Amino acid sequence: MSEHYYSKKTSAASEERSWTFQLKGHTFTFTTDRAVFSKGEVDFGSRVLIDSFRAPEVEGDFLDLGCGYGPIGMSLAKHYPDRHVWMVDVNERALNLAERNAAANGIANVTVKESDRMQAVKDHRFAAVLTNPPIRAGKEVVHSMFEEAGQSLVDQGELWVVIQKKQGAPSAKAKMEELFGNVEIVEKQKGYFILKSKKID
Repeated sequence: MSEHYYSKKTSAASEERSWTFQLKGHTFTFTTDRAVFSKGEVDFGSRVLIDSFRAPEVEGDFLDLGCGYGPIGMSLAKHYPDRHVWMVDVNERALNLAERNAAANGIANVTVKESDRMQAVKDHRFAAVLTNPPIRAGKEVVHSMFEEAGQSLVDQGELWVVIQKKQGAPSAKAKMEELFGNVEIVEKQKGYFILKSKKID
């Protein structure tokens, strides 16, 4: 597999830059770098996911699975200060940025961990898992993320996914239906689908 934002380490020279962005009514300052996903702005898919998300009624922590430099997890932590948000990724450079970005924006209710998919948090249970999955890593990886997320949810917990139609939304929807017995298209914008499944024990 060639090096990309799903790689653990990168040989790309660092070229950090900082910029501000509004999410859920809050202004954030993000520092990004080469070899992390969408380094120049918060990508459209993540923005639609953030705007569409509504916290499930069930109590518990949230997980940003594949957090990159942190926009999804940080925006949720800021918007839901009574929830703890875990942020995991395999990309070491992105994780370093996520930790620094959370600190720079004064967000304390987060935990940032290195994890290949759910490996480092598999013993934890979550009320919601959100992911903008690494499509370039392949369908097998993406669908295994859905499976592992499902195993980590509490009863009535929810998996929220953003995915483009042309990059596998139909197969992602079918996989979530297979795993959970339910799937809802919460939102559709410019070819991006927001999919939600609820765990019903």
